[in-house]
Amino acid sequence: MDDQAQAPAARPALGGPASLATKLPPHVWFGVSAVFHYLGPAFAVLLFPYVGVLGMAWLRIATAALIFAPLTRPWRTFAGADRSTRLLLLAFGACLAVMNCSFYLALDRLPISLVAAIEFVGTIGVAVIGLRSPRNLTALAVAVTGTLLLIDVKWSSDPVGLFWAFLNGALFVGYIVLGHRVAHTSAGGGIAGLGAAMTIAFIVVLPIGFAQALPAFSAPQLLLAAVGVGICSSVIPYICDQLAMSRLPRSSFALMLSLLPVTATLIGIVVLRQIPGLSDCLGIALVVAGVAFHKPASAS
Repeated sequence: MDDQAQAPAARPALGGPASLATKLPPHVWFGVSAVFHYLGPAFAVLLFPYVGVLGMAWLRIATAALIFAPLTRPWRTFAGADRSTRLLLLAFGACLAVMNCSFYLALDRLPISLVAAIEFVGTIGVAVIGLRSPRNLTALAVAVTGTLLLIDVKWSSDPVGLFWAFLNGALFVGYIVLGHRVAHTSAGGGIAGLGAAMTIAFIVVLPIGFAQALPAFSAPQLLLAAVGVGICSSVIPYICDQLAMSRLPRSSFALMLSLLPVTATLIGIVVLRQIPGLSDCLGIALVVAGVAFHKPASAS
């Protein structure tokens, strides 16, 4: 489907916040999502020894589902949707569940830079589909060059970890494609659709990580930490993604994902005290330049 037909006027998100959602540029929402996209996983890795990898994925999705439920009433969204929209929500929910699990399983075995690099490769394919002008292809090339300077791609000797990383990368592409469709669905708008999909994701992951998540229920501090990870990882960024997707063509959103290595570098400085070198700074500059130079497909 042509990206020019995928960027209609934004629908109200949840009534009250609708005015703010439409007044702020979509790039602002993407920026917030980009920050929390890496804050959440950074905190989650610290909890792996206590609740397990799949237990952390279970707690993350459960937290998001419980928060979305009273706000979006997913049962009403699903009941009021037509057959094609229900299938879309089912696919999106299953994608969210398996993507989160594979992402954490990959992080448990591989460096986050390698996992992020593999994840980013898939988004390039999505961006190229809608980028037809020389200007946008140049912008994409510049952004990719900057990204390759930022991330140190090294093949690992861990085939299991690579399997989970590639599966996560493929599902991340599915998240972009399906998420864009949900953002423009008539089933209550993007946020309502996201709430329904998150409930479906919780049903899918329910039997997978529940046993590993059990220790968190007997340790209040651990449970609060896990809830915080869920909010940082699946509530804030996913809502912001929907607000950005509803007003950006899919190809433009995919290209903007090249900013994720930049946010990862900045979070590394602030949280992990990882000071970037000269090549890292050059990579950041190239990525920012590529995103600034690109022209949205809807305006091409």
